[in-house]
Amino acid sequence: MAQNSGSNLALVRRLMREWSSYWPHMGGILALSLLSTPLALLTPLAMKIAIDSFIGSKPLPGFIDALLPVTVTPSNNIALAIAVGLGLSIALVTQLQALGSTMLHNYTYEKLVLGLRTRLFPHVQHLSPSYHDTKGTSDSTYRILYDTAVVPAIPLSGIVPLVTAVFTLTAMVYVIFRLSWQLAIIALGIAPVLFLVSRPFNQRLNDLWHKAKQVDSAALSALQEVLSSVRVVKAFGKEESEQERLTQIAEDGVWARIRVAYSKGYFDFAVAMITAGGMALVLSIGMLQVKSGALTLGELLMVVSYVTQLYGPLQIIFTKVAELQSSFTSAERALELLDEVPEVLEHPNAKPLRRANGHIGFEAVSFAYDDENPVLKDVSFEVKQETRVGIVGETGSGKTTLVNLMTRLYDPTHGRILLDNEDIRNYKLKDLGNQFAIVLQEPVLFSKSIAENISYARQGASKEEIVNAAKLANAHDFISALPDGYDTGVGERGMRLSGGERQRISIARAFLKDAPILILDEPTSSVDVRTERAIMEAVERLMQNRTTFIVAHRPSTLKICEQLLVFANGKVEKTATPDSTAATEALMLDKAGPTVSFRQACLK
Repeated sequence: MAQNSGSNLALVRRLMREWSSYWPHMGGILALSLLSTPLALLTPLAMKIAIDSFIGSKPLPGFIDALLPVTVTPSNNIALAIAVGLGLSIALVTQLQALGSTMLHNYTYEKLVLGLRTRLFPHVQHLSPSYHDTKGTSDSTYRILYDTAVVPAIPLSGIVPLVTAVFTLTAMVYVIFRLSWQLAIIALGIAPVLFLVSRPFNQRLNDLWHKAKQVDSAALSALQEVLSSVRVVKAFGKEESEQERLTQIAEDGVWARIRVAYSKGYFDFAVAMITAGGMALVLSIGMLQVKSGALTLGELLMVVSYVTQLYGPLQIIFTKVAELQSSFTSAERALELLDEVPEVLEHPNAKPLRRANGHIGFEAVSFAYDDENPVLKDVSFEVKQETRVGIVGETGSGKTTLVNLMTRLYDPTHGRILLDNEDIRNYKLKDLGNQFAIVLQEPVLFSKSIAENISYARQGASKEEIVNAAKLANAHDFISALPDGYDTGVGERGMRLSGGERQRISIARAFLKDAPILILDEPTSSVDVRTERAIMEAVERLMQNRTTFIVAHRPSTLKICEQLLVFANGKVEKTATPDSTAATEALMLDKAGPTVSFRQACLK
């Protein structure tokens, strides 16, 4: 329990540092909340005046009598008018205070959520692909969208109400002591009981909320996975089994939240019964004091009203931490994501790079995703600028890893990669990224228009530049034939277009980027021969005056290469050129079967 309390306090301190620019807003909310304390103290006064001074014959309270003009003589009617006027005034000010507090609370809440999200999202984008592969994108999505939405409850629904409750409690205790110290001691006697009851619940609720958040994140992941693969699900007739899987996860979430609600409800029940017992004891002893003349009936009603309001702050103090366990859990998850350190970091003195020549060199490069399974082993080669390089090898031989290292999605475990004779780790990350244009086997399009997908390569590109890039990619004709032309929406992941159309838009995007280094990853692997011809025609234009790396298996794709890198078991087994007979013969001797004829065709 102590450890959990310490952890929660550390979270609060961390969040207050994160949100230091919003201290004035929180101060305003606190000031408006503290205004409720004098309003609460004044509320029972109207009832006391009505009972003791209008119904009864007691004089008006001294400070009110002092405020009356000299010409006004206190009477029953004056007492009633004061009681009514005081009640209406307090009600009006209370509502104005509540309105101002609500508006400032909502504004600050939205700004805090927005601020946290705008910090998390770019940070997540800079994390390495290995993090997303391990954790899954849905987990990050849940933390950014849902966990951040409840974190501001810690200062706004936690700290501010707790501070207000302490002030209110202190004021109430003082007033009750002035009226009857015996009743004040009895009323406060439940505080130690509440403290003992609350201790076991906080850690339990924290653990339950952690489990509930994990189940919710898993449900989001499963739902996203099924909906993004709906064609595969339908093709294999797995709708029912996927429904059962999602239903099971949803049921786990239901029961996780029910356990949270049960624990919180049980705690609220215990607190309510303890305060009810305290109230019954105060009322019983108070009635005895009224009977003995120690208190008037109006004073007793005033004490009861204060005790009722006293128990409100007490309940807030002892239940608020339990209620905030969900927010503490979300804060832990959000800050845990924010504290993730990217594996690829930009050096403090990184060099700017306007446009590279495109000379690439690998010097004894090794790489492993973990310590036990190296993917690349002591890879060395050199590629001169504007050279067309084919990359071949069996699945898992390291081709994709080579591309990921070149674009610095990862850093080598050993060795270095040179761009224009400079280690790529010495360049600014954004500048380095601008040197590469990539066309993937499965084109990545966004749920935007065709024009927006092409201009994704260069913000602010003109319509003329977009159209020119599409023409170079052999995409203009089919785009113009669409009902909305370049304003046509491509749908989620571009699924409203065919594979060949998506690929040509991807190539148009590469044209618009105009980077000195081009990476083609199986650009024609999933298209028919006619579409392949159109794509390769565009690709050949795209490769002009650029260093190009082509990862492919089709001979028609690799026949335009000037240099060939043959990967096997994480190493560059051979380097060859089409006019090197010795290299061709060596390659043929090393490999057999279908791969031989494939490579032979590539090198001819």
